[in-house]
Amino acid sequence: MVSLSLIVALVVLFIIVVLSILSSGIRIIQPYEQGLWVVLGRYKMVLNPGFHWVYPLISQVIRLDLRTQVLDVPRQEVITKDNSPTNVDAIIYIKVIDPKKAYFEVTNYRTATIYLAQTTLRSIIGDMELDEILSNRQKINLHLRDVLDEATDKWGVKVEGVEIREVDPAGKVKAAMEDQTSAERLRRAAILKADGSKRAAILNAEGEKRARILQAEGLRQAKILEAEGERLAIILRSQGDAQKLRILSLGASPLDSKALTVLSLDTLKAMGSGQATKIIFPFELTRLVEGASEYLGIGRQTPAREITKTEDLERAVGKVDKILGPIPTPEELHEELKALEKAMEAEKIEAEEIAEIAKKATAARKNE
Repeated sequence: MVSLSLIVALVVLFIIVVLSILSSGIRIIQPYEQGLWVVLGRYKMVLNPGFHWVYPLISQVIRLDLRTQVLDVPRQEVITKDNSPTNVDAIIYIKVIDPKKAYFEVTNYRTATIYLAQTTLRSIIGDMELDEILSNRQKINLHLRDVLDEATDKWGVKVEGVEIREVDPAGKVKAAMEDQTSAERLRRAAILKADGSKRAAILNAEGEKRARILQAEGLRQAKILEAEGERLAIILRSQGDAQKLRILSLGASPLDSKALTVLSLDTLKAMGSGQATKIIFPFELTRLVEGASEYLGIGRQTPAREITKTEDLERAVGKVDKILGPIPTPEELHEELKALEKAMEAEKIEAEEIAEIAKKATAARKNE
C-alpha cells in the first residue's frame, strides 16, 4: 500500500511538473505589442498579438510596445549664432515600426533617441540667430523631425513629431530684448502720434478752408439776394412814379382855369399847414400856376372838355398797358416773397453749419 501511494504521489507530482513546464511556454501578446521569440540565444520569429506557445525553459519572449511614445528632451543651454545663451527643451513623439531592429540594433532606443535629439537640437539652434529662433519654431520643429527620423530609421523607430516646448534666453539677453521691445514700441508710438498730429492739422486746415469757402459763398449769395431785392424795389418804385405821372397826365386833360385855381388853393393850403413861419415865393404865384398848367398841356383859354370814353383816352395818351407797364399781381409778389424767405432760410442753415465747423476747428486747435 505504501509503495502504491508513493507511486501515485510521484505520478501526480510529475504531472504537475510537466503541466507547469508546459504552461511556462504560454505567451499572450497584447493588441498594442509585438514579441520577439529567442530560443537558446537565437532569434526565431516575431510574435503578433494573441495566444502563443513557445518552447518552455529555453525560450525568451521580448515584448515591445508599438504605441506612440512621448520622450522628454532635457533642458539644455545652447549658444545661438549671434552668441546669445538660450535654454531650450523639446518633446519627441516616436513609434516602433520594426521591433527586431529596435531591440537588436540599439541598446535602448528611447535613450538613444533622446541623446540624438539633444545633439541635433544644439546643432540646429547654433546655426540660427535668436530672433530667428523665436519667430520660426515651426521651421525648427520640421527640420529636427526630418533629421531624427532619418537617423532613427535604422533602429526601426519612426519620429512622428517634434515640438520645441520652451525657448528661454538668459537673463541679460532677456533684459536687452525687453529694452529693445520697449524702444520699438516707443518709436511706433511716436510715429503714430506724429501721423495723428499731421492728419489733425490737415483736417483742421481743410475745415478752415471749407468754412471760409462757405462763408464767402454765403456772403456772395446774400449780396446777390440783397441786390436783387433792391432792384425789385427800385423797379416797383419807378413803376409807381411812372404810373403816377401817367395818371396825372390823364387827369390834367380836362383841367381848365377854374380847376387850376382850385388846385392852386389846395397847394397854398398845403404850404400853409407846414411848420414854417415864413414862405417866400421867388416870382408871382399866378405865373407859377400858369407854368404848371402849360406843362400839363392846359392854358387859361383851353376849353373845358371831358374824356369819358376809353377809346378817346387811349387816342390821347396811348394804350393803357403801355402806360402802366407790367404790374405784379399780389400772388406774384407773394411767391417772390416766399422764394426770398426760402433763400434766407437756406442761408441761415448754411451759416449755422459754417459756425459749427469753425467751432470744431477752434476746439481742435485748443486741444493741440
